[in-house]
Amino acid sequence: MVVTKKLLVDMLLKYINRKIDLPNLIDWAEDMIRDAEIEDNGYETIKDILARIGLADVREFGLTWDDCYDYLQKLGYDVKVELSEVK
Repeated sequence: MVVTKKLLVDMLLKYINRKIDLPNLIDWAEDMIRDAEIEDNGYETIKDILARIGLADVREFGLTWDDCYDYLQKLGYDVKVELSEVK
């Protein structure tokens, strides 16, 4: 598997939208660091973000909304939040 910016963005969005929980995101990031290739385009950025997500289970690091926002911006995305009323 090759970790691309798009794949990393998709996983962050799944976490933000509660389709996966933090332990699953952390496990995924750790697996990708250990077993996957990282695309050349943005290699350092992707590797850094994966490493930081992998440390999110350590109290001193965690994973905040601001972290996710910053990661998505580093990956080339502008973040805008939209709300929809629960029906």
